[in-house]
This record gives sequence, structure tokens and C-alpha cells, in this order.
Amino acid sequence: MASLVTTLIPGLALLSPAQDFHSLVKTVNSNNNGWVAEVPTRFNSTQDAANLCGTWLKDHPKYFRNPEREEDETFKVLAPEDIPVSFDARTQWSNCTVISKVRDQSACGSCWAFGSTESFEDRQCVATGKDIEFSSQDTAACCKGLFCGFSNGCNGGQPSAALSWMASTGVVTGGDFFDIGSGSSCLPYSLKPCAHHVPATSKYAKCPSSEYPTPTCSKTCSEDKYGTAYSADKHKGSKAHSYSGISKIQTALMTEGPLAVAFSVYADFPTYKSGVYKHTSGSMLGGHAVEMIGWGTDPTAGDYWIIKNSWNDQWGDEGYFKIAKGTDECGIENDVTGISF
Repeated sequence: MASLVTTLIPGLALLSPAQDFHSLVKTVNSNNNGWVAEVPTRFNSTQDAANLCGTWLKDHPKYFRNPEREEDETFKVLAPEDIPVSFDARTQWSNCTVISKVRDQSACGSCWAFGSTESFEDRQCVATGKDIEFSSQDTAACCKGLFCGFSNGCNGGQPSAALSWMASTGVVTGGDFFDIGSGSSCLPYSLKPCAHHVPATSKYAKCPSSEYPTPTCSKTCSEDKYGTAYSADKHKGSKAHSYSGISKIQTALMTEGPLAVAFSVYADFPTYKSGVYKHTSGSMLGGHAVEMIGWGTDPTAGDYWIIKNSWNDQWGDEGYFKIAKGTDECGIENDVTGISF
């Protein structure tokens, strides 16, 4: 059971975490809002979720605008009749198993590194046919300073700047925590997946009481059995691009692969279970980066984007969620980036 210690949530009353989530769920489910909420097992409080929202949105003072990452004006948008009503990158490129893999950023505000790295690996597979997993840890630890929009590991960062860094510097291969010791990649994620709730499950142990520190950028492979040196293992893209407008976003996704997107997380979002999410109740917790992998339409809830989160497969709809499409819900269509190969 959640702790009864009270926590102050900005914009909400002084309530215990359990009451907070129960109240939000009741509000969402009391009307036909197009989505279903439930008290989450991943988080003990909304503050737990806020700690994972480490993305700087465009109105953040640290947001870095790179003129080299402006929209490609030569990008050809498909005609409306050539854009299908629904699209899912997981089935379109079923040979790319990386698209379907749900990761876990653990107790670290590195969502910006996950959303960008996942888009990089998925688009790399679409372009080359090579189903390779890349290192979110390399991005989180080494993508920093001026050349990465001053991103700062577990303390926040910017997915669009990270993709620019991958185009110029590159990123090494790397799986998740459970790949450590296999020698299958250069730098698997060293932070253990965790439950963010009490009691823990058999699959996910209890998270530490405080956020993990950012892993050190050592610029060496952590896997002794991996046969390639860190510097030689760096993979680069060609150039990062921003996309705006529904048709351009859809065209980019269905022709070149999934996209890194950032959006505003509100207190009701951690309670998402199914349906098409629309902000219904609660104040803003922070900015979050995820991966856009498709779209569709619901006869009652309307059009939606299909999004892959990095909060493990026990959150939401097996790690995924749908969010309203065409209305810039929570800013989901305002910061969209991809990388070309």
C-alpha cells in the first residue's frame, strides 16, 4: 500500500499519494473521457513520475535551438490520399524488433536519452535492415555540454539535441541492464529497472529512495566480451531534422521510421491504462520524451498517435499509450525530431 506521508503536489491539495492517485482516477473514470485510468503500481506518488520527466520543452530556459536542425524544406509531404488512416511501425517493419522493445529508464530523468536513442536505432534499422540496439547510457552519460544542448544525464536533457549529437558524434551499441555480461553490445544500460512502488514485484525490485546518479562517460565499452572498441563502435546518422504539421509528421514516420517527441506530463498521465489519452485532471509535472511509432482512429475517442514509453512493460498498455492526434494534445506535435541515414 502507498505511504500515507503527505506530499505537496503543485496545483493540487495537500493529500497523501494514495489519495492523490485515487482522486485522479475517480475524476477521469467518472465521465466518458475516452480513456481509462487506474491507480498505477509503478509509482508511489506523482512525485515519482515527475522525477522521470527529464525533458526540456521549448519554453524551458535551457532549451537549445540549433539552426542546423531546422525543418528540411525539401522534404516531400505525401498527398492526403497516400497517407493511410492507420499505421503501425511495429508491423510495417516487423524485421526491426527494436521498434517493439519497451525499455526502462529506471530511477533516472533520462527519458530524453531514451526517446532519441530509440528513434535512432529504429530509423537505422529501417534504413539499413540491421536490427541493432543502441546505448541509451552512451547518450545519457556522454551527450552533454554545448554540442548536446547542455543536456545533463539523469538531471534532464533534450532529445532533439541528442539526435544532432548522434549525427555528428555517433552512439555505440548497447542493450538493457539484463544484457550486462552477455558481451552482445558495447555499453548496456547500467541502471537496474525498478518498480517505483511498494511492494515490489518479482520482476521489478523496489527503486532506490532517491534518483540514480548519472552514469560516468568513460568512453570505453563496459562489456569485456564485446569484440569492438568504443571508438570503432560509434554509429552515426546523417542529419537530425525537425517536423511540424500532421501530414509532414505522418509522412516522416511512415517513410523513414519512428520519431522522438516531447510533451507535457500532467498528474493524471501516470494513471493511464487504456484508450486515447487527453489531459483531464491535475497540474503539470514536467516534460517527457517518448517515441512516436504510429497512429490510428477510435470510433468514439477519435484520432490518436501510438506512443512507446520508457517506464517498462508493466505501465500503461504494456508500456505503450495512445494520445489524441491533430490537436497538439499536451504539446505532443510541437517538438518532433528524427534522424536521417
